Amino acid sequence: MYRFCLILIMAVLKCFSDYIQSYFLICAVFPGATSFLFTEYRYLTIFMGVFGAIIFLFLGSVKGFSTKSEPCTYNTGSLCKPALANALFSTIAFLLGATTSVLSGFLGMKIATYANARTTLEARKGVGKAFIVAFRSGAVMGFLLAASGLLVLYVSIHLFSLYYGDDWEGLYESITGYGLGGSSMALFGRVGGGIYTKAADVGADLVGKVERNIPEDDPRNPAVIADNVGDNVGDIAGMGSDLFGSYAESSCAALFVASISSFGISHDYTAMSYPLIISSVGIVVCLGTTLFATDFVEIKNVSEIEPSLKRQLVISTVLMTAGIAIVSFFALPSEFTLFNFGSTKTVKNWHLFFCVSIGLWAGLVIGYTTEYYTSNAYSPVQDVADSCRTGAATNVIFGLALGYKSVIIPIFAIAIAIYVSFSMAAMYGIAVAALGMLSTIATGLAIDAYGPISDNAGGIAEMAGMSHKIRQRTDALDAAGNTTAAIGKGFAIGSAALVSLALFGAFVSRAGIETVDVLTPKVFIGLIVGAMLPYWFSAMTMKSVGSAALKMVEEVRRQFNTIPGLMEGRAKPDYATCVKISTDASLREMIPPGALVMLTPLIAGTLFGVETLAGVLAGSLVSGVQVAISASNTGGAWDNAKKYIEAGASEHARSLGPKGSDPHKAAVIGDTIGDPLKDTSGPSLNILIKLMAVESLVFAPFFATHGGLLFKLL
Repeated sequence: MYRFCLILIMAVLKCFSDYIQSYFLICAVFPGATSFLFTEYRYLTIFMGVFGAIIFLFLGSVKGFSTKSEPCTYNTGSLCKPALANALFSTIAFLLGATTSVLSGFLGMKIATYANARTTLEARKGVGKAFIVAFRSGAVMGFLLAASGLLVLYVSIHLFSLYYGDDWEGLYESITGYGLGGSSMALFGRVGGGIYTKAADVGADLVGKVERNIPEDDPRNPAVIADNVGDNVGDIAGMGSDLFGSYAESSCAALFVASISSFGISHDYTAMSYPLIISSVGIVVCLGTTLFATDFVEIKNVSEIEPSLKRQLVISTVLMTAGIAIVSFFALPSEFTLFNFGSTKTVKNWHLFFCVSIGLWAGLVIGYTTEYYTSNAYSPVQDVADSCRTGAATNVIFGLALGYKSVIIPIFAIAIAIYVSFSMAAMYGIAVAALGMLSTIATGLAIDAYGPISDNAGGIAEMAGMSHKIRQRTDALDAAGNTTAAIGKGFAIGSAALVSLALFGAFVSRAGIETVDVLTPKVFIGLIVGAMLPYWFSAMTMKSVGSAALKMVEEVRRQFNTIPGLMEGRAKPDYATCVKISTDASLREMIPPGALVMLTPLIAGTLFGVETLAGVLAGSLVSGVQVAISASNTGGAWDNAKKYIEAGASEHARSLGPKGSDPHKAAVIGDTIGDPLKDTSGPSLNILIKLMAVESLVFAPFFATHGGLLFKLL
């Protein structure tokens, strides 16, 4: 009896020990993430004020700050509100979009930091319980983002209409500032968070795993807390702001094009609200879809995790297709006209059903293609892992080749979606196709956020010294999460291409450009400069990660060399110094890439005019999408090739291992090179092409009136 009581007491103490250690780790990670985001948001608040003033001054000067009503640009014969009102309400919309984007990122980070520890604790009961917690936490973030973005946009439209009344042209032109605000915050969130997390990750891996041969997330590693903080501020907060930006811009592009078509001219409110209704139906569909992962089908073993996540994509796509059909036939008139570059195009309601649906299914094709090229269950990643036999050089060569090849199918999917949607419904068709791809954003964000949550859960298990079995379960969750995170990035990049093209069309219409002729010197110089911008941007972000990682590696080495007993576990590392290195580097280094993106449209439009700016937008779109897909998939493949060797789940994988072997060290080097590609440069590029397009649309009246100063002087 005494022995039984002793065993029981020890079990209870062990249980409480796990809880206590998890709590203390949350206390280390959460304040670090919160402190970084608050510091970042202080900088961004200044930016919001300055750029808001620029929007007001530039747009207000179009008509000399006149307060008189002006003839409408598209609805000829009617009077629209003055340009000064457009300047004021565009500024307000910009601030609303920026604030909503910031809140989306911050609340997502807060949800994730608590979910990390809960997932770790549930892993003691089994992999199925841990999966449910991780997935539901991601779903909460997905629904929060989708619902808040839709709610703020809906309320803004109704509040603005109190002033604009029947002037829907001016109302929805000013609403485009909402997309600009969301995307500008997403840029700094993605770049700043990406630099933070990858500086810590690279430093922790190179010194800890390669030089010191200690496990990943080992508490002896000085950079381990910074790494876990980075996962929350980069992969969660940054990614949340990114997808919110896409969501806001696709809605704004569709609403603007509709406002200058028969919907807006005839004031058909139901048809005008078609993009918002599609998004609303998407939330309901995604709510039902999540039940298949958490309630209807129980996860019993590791092999069921990844198929369950992939089923989410298929089920949400099928259900959403039915939802689109219902909305298209009940919310739209049977026949209507859409604006088509100076002319009108007669469209039927079933045309829009096909436009939205093809965007939705193109997203599924991109998601599955991304999964094929980044999951270690298929031959491409296994070939990359096998190349590690001969060292890091061949690993890098194989990884780059995989990334370039992975571009082919997504580009064809995007091209087909563009051709079909434009043929059926002109630029409005492309805008709603982008909205279709993002209509299941809540599910996409759920499976995307699931990855970083599972990754951090594994880190907490390692740092808390939990059993090997728990770590195996969290590693299994993390392995599936790596693939789903890559799928999420594929969705974001694909939707960015469609959103950017829709915004590009709206800009061309608003700027009064009849044709964009690439043989015209003004357009062609913009085209080649625009195609160069993604490479310039990538160079800046990659170098920023490299510089920060260099300092991190030196600091981690210093601590291992100078702190007695650190390797033996008798002394604690100085986590705070590593956190400070990542924080200072990310806040400092996020400014130049952000300035490049924000200033390029202003400089090109003001000095060279709308035709050159149109070339810049087209060039950055064509180049940026392909560089982004390649970078994201290359980094994802290297990451999963490393995990393939570490897991040793097959005879081939075991022949390359174990951890610490030469092939494993080569895989770690490839993974380290890929970190800034898949988590900093690649995801940020889709924001580059969207942000430049929506910024050009917002400032189009100014560029059309005062742009091209340099050519005027010549």
